[in-house]
Amino acid sequence: MHYETVIGLEVHAQLLTRSKIFCGCSTQFGAEPNTHTCPVCLGMPGVLPVLNRRVVEFAMKMALATRCEIAPVCQFARKNYFYPDLPKGYQISQYERPLATGGRVRIETKNGTRTIGITRIHMEEDAGKLIHDENQPVSYVDFNRTGVPLIEIVSEPDLRTPEEAAAYLRTLRDILRYLEICDGNMEEGSFRCDANISLRPAGSTGFGVRAELKNMNSFRNVQRALEFEERRQRALLERGEAIVQETRLWDASRGVTVGMRGKEEAHDYRYFPDPDLVPVAIDEAWIEAVRRTLPELPEAKRERFARDYGLPPYDAQVLTSSRNLADYFEAAVKTFPQPKAVSNWIMSELLKELNRDQRDIRDCPVPPEHLAELLKLIASGVISGKMAKSVFEDMYATRKSAAAIVEEKGLKQVTDETALEAVILDVLEENPAEVEAYRGGKDKLMGFFVGQVMKKTRGKANPQRVNELLRKLL
Repeated sequence: MHYETVIGLEVHAQLLTRSKIFCGCSTQFGAEPNTHTCPVCLGMPGVLPVLNRRVVEFAMKMALATRCEIAPVCQFARKNYFYPDLPKGYQISQYERPLATGGRVRIETKNGTRTIGITRIHMEEDAGKLIHDENQPVSYVDFNRTGVPLIEIVSEPDLRTPEEAAAYLRTLRDILRYLEICDGNMEEGSFRCDANISLRPAGSTGFGVRAELKNMNSFRNVQRALEFEERRQRALLERGEAIVQETRLWDASRGVTVGMRGKEEAHDYRYFPDPDLVPVAIDEAWIEAVRRTLPELPEAKRERFARDYGLPPYDAQVLTSSRNLADYFEAAVKTFPQPKAVSNWIMSELLKELNRDQRDIRDCPVPPEHLAELLKLIASGVISGKMAKSVFEDMYATRKSAAAIVEEKGLKQVTDETALEAVILDVLEENPAEVEAYRGGKDKLMGFFVGQVMKKTRGKANPQRVNELLRKLL
């Protein structure tokens, strides 16, 4: 029997507010354990949470960017469960009355464009973090993360392949980073997801028994975990065995998912409205004020780059993968208005260096104006494309301009016809046998002559002019 895969993702994004969702503690990552805590986020008796307005506005930005309908009134609820890193014994989240519902995003895959529905976006607080001792059976609790604001983005079960799931995640992360409300760092846990996956007979409209996958800290691991689980469930079904509804952990070192616990249902959490927090009323004026702060989003920017700059879809995709990279490209094009040439250099030379150093474009030692200046030197024939790569490496290492490096190293191409003719005549005089052979029909010797001229000029001769003059003199 042929089976169809059904995947839905629950994505958690930490919001880049300076303080937590219900208290004034810092949200800074990496501080000493239990130093960013207070009686409110530790759930001490008698304390009252106070909602951070910035959290609501950041969540509204994501709702608007994903075409969700923002509710006029939303409400916080208590989600009850008992983990060591949850000091109150419940998490403040949203359940029956979330912030936003009914959105959608478009994703690009090798099979084309697909639209993925978003069921809901709601606000909640993060839990703490358990640190397990490697040498003894002891775990420590760090409550710094407790109360850090999250939005949870729940997709419709519209994803059909692990590849689509990874593309959907990248699309969400791009939007969050463009909005500057989440840094999208999966390794630090500020952007993470749980995946629900089930299989059903092809053509069926019902849903199979699903497993929820956790502990995936990269796009690659999300895709690998879903691929493994897809194979595992298919094998069980083909053997006529039942699939158990459960939560499973991804073990990246072994490349397998392992059972963790039975999957909880909503009633297991005993949700009820939080009595310490009033409902949040959001009027149209507030929504419009937030809408006016939205930047040009990745999808719109990709379409504009392809339309206005004539870039291929792949170039547009790469250059708009981050807002800062897109800004860098546009700044360079403003100075050197040849978009494809700028794109080629950014995607090859610049991103190669940045990726090697694991450096963000914001920390790039070559400003866009300097890259544009380098491309002008190539276009005007001052240096060759081959020389330019060496010059660029020096620019990246020293932060100097292209013109300064070319001047310091005496790299200007020899383009003067009289000077080039003198060098070429010397080469021809020194190699009479090769000249005779060339004139006898051995055209491949042209490369030999060009090489000799380049050697005599220490690579400074303009290759195009050398070829033209050689043909004329031979």
